[in-house]
Amino acid sequence: MTLFTKIIRGDIPSYRCAENDEFYAFLDINPVTAGHTLVVPKHETDYFFDLSDEEIGRMMVFCKRVAAAIAKVFPCKKVGVAVMGLDVNHAHVHLAPLQSEVDMDFGKKKLQLPAEEMQAIADKILAAFSE
Repeated sequence: MTLFTKIIRGDIPSYRCAENDEFYAFLDINPVTAGHTLVVPKHETDYFFDLSDEEIGRMMVFCKRVAAAIAKVFPCKKVGVAVMGLDVNHAHVHLAPLQSEVDMDFGKKKLQLPAEEMQAIADKILAAFSE
């Protein structure tokens, strides 16, 4: 069982930003920017490109809705998208509000935000997603 499956099941707490029957979105605990969100399928698949074409399509439409919610909460030039999947063996998409390309540099020092701020961010994104 992957770390993300444990998060989806509620075994490990997370800052939920959005959810439907197939996908779960939550704040990255080591964000590159405030609002950095991960979107995962609720079933375990190691590699993003092992998902079916149809599932990738549905996941990206879900990501689009999450990105729109992020943009409402964090005025930004764009919401960046990255698919890497090296840290956790569970397909996932990174969404992060961007003012410049360096905002999505995964090699830079990550933010350390207090739990209260993380919860407030997640609550705002969830509210915007639910509108």
